[in-house]
Amino acid sequence: QVQLVESGGGLVQAGGSLRLSCAASGGTFSSYAMGWFRQAPGKEREFAAAISWSGGTTYYSDSVRGRFSTSRDNAKNTVYLQMNRLKPEDTAVYYCAAATYYCSGYGCYGDSHEYTYWGQGTQVTVSS
Repeated sequence: QVQLVESGGGLVQAGGSLRLSCAASGGTFSSYAMGWFRQAPGKEREFAAAISWSGGTTYYSDSVRGRFSTSRDNAKNTVYLQMNRLKPEDTAVYYCAAATYYCSGYGCYGDSHEYTYWGQGTQVTVSS
């Protein structure tokens, strides 16, 4: 069983930055693709970013590309989401997730059904 715990959320002004962390325990973190999803009030959960098991490949949704960056440290069993130039529309609960089966391409990484384990989420609020 893999447990994921997000941290780093909070309240920030538009244009500011936050760095989310997701610490994993159990399982074999270094073999999992990791994704970041977000869900705003009244909206469906949406894909934000993902990173391959090695960290060599990353994917971003159009809404965050160029502003967000994901990375991982397999020695620390942790994945990160650096969020810059935040906008009020980035306000949401952010979740990290682990894909324990082979994943390839944006269509896989961006599909929440491909992920087996999920964290509890961390709130990000961007004020205007």
